[in-house]
Amino acid sequence: MVTMSELPIESVLPDLSRVLRGHPNAVLQAPPGAGKTTRVPLALLEEPWLGSGRIVMLEPRRLAARAAAHRMAAMLGEKVGETVGYRVRFDSVVGPRTRIEVVTEGILTRRLQRDPSLEGVGAVLFDEFHERSLHADLGLALCLETQGALREDLRILVMSATLEGEPVARILGNAPIVTSEGRAWPVETRYLDRPPAGRLEDSVAAAVRRALEEEPGDVLVFLPGAGEIRRVERLLSGIPALIAPLYGDLPQEAQERAILPPPPGTRKVVLATSIAETSLTIEGVRVVVDCGLMRVARFDPRGGMTRLETVKASRASADQRRGRAGRLGPGVCYRLWSESAHGSLPLFTAPEILEADLAPLALELARWGALDPLSLAWIDPPPQAPHAQARDLLTRLGALDRDGRITGHGREMAEIPLHPRLAHMVIRGRGLGLGSLACDAAALLAERDIVRGTRDPDLRMRLDLMRGADGPPPTGLVLDHDARRHARRMADRFRQLLGKTGRESNDPRRLGLLVALAYPDRIARRRTGGAGQFRLANGRGAVLPTTEPLAAEDWLAVADLDGDKREARVYLAAPLSEADLELGFAEHFSAESFVRWDSREQAVQARRRTSFGALVLKDEPLRDPAPEAVTAALIEGIREMGLEALPWTPDILAWRTRVAFLRRLDGDGWPDVGDAALLGGLEHWLAPYLDGMSRRAHLKTLDLGSALRNLLDQQRQRILEEDAPTHLTVPSGSHLPIRYEDDGPVLAVRLQEMFGARETPAIGGGKVPLTLHLLSPAGRPVQVTRDLGGFWGGAYRQVKADLKGRYPKHHWPDDPLRAEPTSRTKRTSG
Repeated sequence: MVTMSELPIESVLPDLSRVLRGHPNAVLQAPPGAGKTTRVPLALLEEPWLGSGRIVMLEPRRLAARAAAHRMAAMLGEKVGETVGYRVRFDSVVGPRTRIEVVTEGILTRRLQRDPSLEGVGAVLFDEFHERSLHADLGLALCLETQGALREDLRILVMSATLEGEPVARILGNAPIVTSEGRAWPVETRYLDRPPAGRLEDSVAAAVRRALEEEPGDVLVFLPGAGEIRRVERLLSGIPALIAPLYGDLPQEAQERAILPPPPGTRKVVLATSIAETSLTIEGVRVVVDCGLMRVARFDPRGGMTRLETVKASRASADQRRGRAGRLGPGVCYRLWSESAHGSLPLFTAPEILEADLAPLALELARWGALDPLSLAWIDPPPQAPHAQARDLLTRLGALDRDGRITGHGREMAEIPLHPRLAHMVIRGRGLGLGSLACDAAALLAERDIVRGTRDPDLRMRLDLMRGADGPPPTGLVLDHDARRHARRMADRFRQLLGKTGRESNDPRRLGLLVALAYPDRIARRRTGGAGQFRLANGRGAVLPTTEPLAAEDWLAVADLDGDKREARVYLAAPLSEADLELGFAEHFSAESFVRWDSREQAVQARRRTSFGALVLKDEPLRDPAPEAVTAALIEGIREMGLEALPWTPDILAWRTRVAFLRRLDGDGWPDVGDAALLGGLEHWLAPYLDGMSRRAHLKTLDLGSALRNLLDQQRQRILEEDAPTHLTVPSGSHLPIRYEDDGPVLAVRLQEMFGARETPAIGGGKVPLTLHLLSPAGRPVQVTRDLGGFWGGAYRQVKADLKGRYPKHHWPDDPLRAEPTSRTKRTSG
């Protein structure tokens, strides 16, 4: 075992001490195995600025926190709980003499919320900060505000193995950076190309067997998650070595078995997740097998779901893993990817704050009083859209008010170490007499699935298995006994937090109500016409195989589904009764009576509808809707359809053109009868004529002419007839129609009917001459003119010659001004 004096960190401890005596903040960079986790807190105990104060060190993982505390206590020759203790979720070992507390998860955050001044704490250390957990980023932001506003004497030290120190130093007020080069033993890297089509587990098991044959010492294997660990464990059964799984949900005894040395003469193979990358010292390891993958939680803002995704490890993580083989002596690292592929790996793992569900962060910020997260110091501030979505969820859960301030219910939620959804569920469940059942549900939803190898989505089945006696599970199910024991422990701890809740129901039929309280946006109603097709309260679709019993339920409360698909596959749900829906969410129902235009039916729709989110609970006709509302809806329909929906006739169209002519001539004294103006003013000129109408078909009976004519008073109507007549009597006595066009009024008349007329006829009070379309006897235009006198004296001679040749039987006088106008087509004798 490496002694304290042999640790590489020892060489920089004097520099670190000097820096922290002159500066409140510092960054310590030291590679894995340098000893920073265990030596730095002990070295700072004697610093004069600490006095009798305590040191709080944040570890990202529970297992690492316990291990660090035990190792430091051993270095002092003490038991945990004396000088060195720890606090993790549902477990703490501290005493009155404790000076160093190793804490994890939300412990530091809750401590700051309860005591922003951190009374009695002289320094806060952030270990393994390169992991960039959400709690570490939040804890650092809150500590910096505490330091700036309340505690100038507080020391903040950020310790990291692979993180670039400059950005952190800037956030810490351009803090000094202390770097330890470390003294890791050389590690030989061997790249093993994994067959593209082969299973990961098969390749890992083969690499482990090869490592045991080629190299001495214990083997540390990195795998993405517990499922892969169990499968590799089965594949390696029978090898001459102790196989020790290592992941976060294992019981503490099993975790310690993986960390401590094996019995003498026995080799050990530790199958671990990324939990073993840093902090932990696993005795005897000199060989690492790295599959190159890791599992990360990524939040999908569209579906509101967090999914665990298996991704390639970053180069920083790969280097951390490789370094585990060189802590105790020269080692070997087998990598299950090619050397050329190594350069394409991402440099660092993305900070959790950029990809996580921000609801827990938003609740803590509201509790702190930071309505604007940018008021705090961040290396990477919370992304705006996911943070806004998180606040919206908390508002719907009643944790925040409309101004974004935390409510009493929100403060109670923040005290429970669960996601806000589940904290809300257990608190509301207690109020409904379902507190114990809610704790069971929270344990099932917050922890690892107790059933393996099944896609059965029924949460009730898992509840029965969790509560049931030990023994073989039902046929076809593989029960994870460790996960079940862990879930039971968690449920009991949640019950302890809730306290006595009085007389309660444990009826599993109420499970759907509890799930709905946690996930109100995922309440689902079966669509009409088929099993397995659902619509969620958030408007998205969800599906279940029709063979699943839940597929026939009318209502479901969905806890987990595929957030990446438009029609998401339901992974975990419970039936929900309509009575429980009304019990839990009556205040969120929206009753809407509406009268509106239905484009598809081309009719006014008057209905009363009760909804929950995007789900319609009841939809029925609205009796006796207000006539003015029906008319208003019909008018909106007319606007949508356009004026062509109205019963236009040639006479009404001609009336519009005449009014438009006088408006152009005399100005705004005349109404605007263009399409835009008529559509914009339907409420004024058309509404009085729509009484009793509600469909497009009814418009056929509309008296459109009267509606339009009422735009003019009696005087304007008289002027319209005088100045914009529909017809004009020409010299022959014919009464001919006038066409009103954009370029002016037009009169089409046979040339012979205008004999004797010296001037062009005019309308508009004599101000606008007509455009004459002079026609041949056959009705074809031979001349267009606004100067009839000029035509007689000029072009008429040529036109006469042409017409005389084509129509010899007609009368074509040399002097048209003296000729008698006629509408007859042939010349009379004599």
